[in-house]
Amino acid sequence: MTFADRQSWKDVREEIRSRILDSTYRPGDKLPRDHDLALELKCARSTVQRAMSSLADAGIIERKRKGGTIIKLDPVTRATINIPITKVEIEARGLKYRHHLITSAVTKAPLSISARFGIADLNSAVRVKALHMAAGRPYVLEDRWISLETVPEFRGVDLSNISANEWLVRNRPYSRCNVQIYAELIMKKEANLMEVPEGSAMLILERTTWIGDEPITHVKATHTVDYRLITNG
Repeated sequence: MTFADRQSWKDVREEIRSRILDSTYRPGDKLPRDHDLALELKCARSTVQRAMSSLADAGIIERKRKGGTIIKLDPVTRATINIPITKVEIEARGLKYRHHLITSAVTKAPLSISARFGIADLNSAVRVKALHMAAGRPYVLEDRWISLETVPEFRGVDLSNISANEWLVRNRPYSRCNVQIYAELIMKKEANLMEVPEGSAMLILERTTWIGDEPITHVKATHTVDYRLITNG
């Protein structure tokens, strides 16, 4: 099979990456235009654009409007954090999964959430609070905001049958993600839900995703002490 037979964005990405590694393209070089690469590799221009976006997200290239695409002089090595489906993650450990929906309401997002999304105002959103259980014990407590302006179909999702986490991972792929990881002393209400003493230090993951510049979801997830975060280099 030749390269032209495959034409996936991942194949294009790996072809460009290999050219960088073998010094066909050197740090500081300007890459050919997306249109020219698409002609050379016999694929759609959108395929090249998606491959380039992936390389930019990885810190290998820099995309500039009107300035073209440049190989970074000091490329950044980044780890990829997988966004798991919590149900699948728990069941893979051989444990029984249960999802407990605490609250779900359509509302205007506060300014703090709009700021997380990098926008001035988010007028239509769903706030979902849910507890993921493993073998009858709390595993992850989610406090999540979903933009109905970006994901209007979420209005029709029955959260008694599927968690917001699972639905979004399966139905709303993202192009950009921001993750913050820290420890926090848990307050009484959340401590009761997680079945730990008030003031316990817990692992917090805050994650925000976008498709282009459009916000999808922001979630603050409180994890049990035995939680493990897996990354790929």
